[in-house]
Amino acid sequence: MNATCEQAGPPLDAAADQAIAACGGDAREAVKALIVANDFLEAQLDDLRRKVSTGYARGRLPGARERKDEADV
Repeated sequence: MNATCEQAGPPLDAAADQAIAACGGDAREAVKALIVANDFLEAQLDDLRRKVSTGYARGRLPGARERKDEADV
């Protein structure tokens, strides 16, 4: 584990246990459910970014290409 995971401690452990319990104790199903939830939230965020005024967001939101490059890192 990396330092970030180790520092998260009990709240993250409790959330992980809750996600696994919600999926009937199957960790693989919990991971799949979290990936689906994350994809849904990313889609909502992209939709909101498209709807926000360009003048308001100028300099505040990265362009689509910049976000994609960050995800590849």
